Amino acid sequence: MIVSLPPRWMLYTGALAALALAVPPFVIARVRATPDANRAVHIFFDMDFQPKFRPQSVNPLFADGRAQRAAVLGTVARGEAGLDVHLSDGVVNGKWADTLPAGMTMSRELLDRGQQRFNIYCSACHGYAGYGDGTVNKRAMELMTNSAGPANGTSWVQAKSLHDPLVREHPLGMLFNIASNGIRTMAGYSAQIDTADRWAIAAYVKALQLSQNASIQDVPPELRDNLKKEVK
Repeated sequence: MIVSLPPRWMLYTGALAALALAVPPFVIARVRATPDANRAVHIFFDMDFQPKFRPQSVNPLFADGRAQRAAVLGTVARGEAGLDVHLSDGVVNGKWADTLPAGMTMSRELLDRGQQRFNIYCSACHGYAGYGDGTVNKRAMELMTNSAGPANGTSWVQAKSLHDPLVREHPLGMLFNIASNGIRTMAGYSAQIDTADRWAIAAYVKALQLSQNASIQDVPPELRDNLKKEVK
């Protein structure tokens, strides 16, 4: 059986067509794999071209020709609240503060506010009395110590007792800073609690610590007899 082959020109044409079809994939692969700050091929713009002015560039829309505008009067940059580091960081002359910032006074109202905020934000882990036995801590410890092992890879560090001898020595400013920025595995609460309330919490914690570690000498003399009767 004799099989007739196609004309030679058709074979050449087919080979050239196959080569031509292979070129685009190779070109695309090279463009994708080769870094180029001035790449000419933009199939998807990916927000590479935006109607904006870069910093320090010229903007003819304004009389001074500047694209970068000055901040609105009164603007405070994040992390630059001012020079009162006592208020913002709890530090005085490079050491932890033992007093409240200027403008704040120790009062029953301040302690009541601190107790309210403490009960909302802190008691879940530290407990209402501050012994580290809050509801969240209890549940986490149950998951850590169950017979089948930690549930779902649970990892937990026992919440700190605020009556630990080391914690009782923390100055007021340090307690405020911990409430703001956290410490070890505890997260900070500066985003959830405003500055005044964090100071109120710190003041309440000192009062709470004193309530669990006080002596009869800490009670005013005129109240000692009544206290002794109540204890009996």
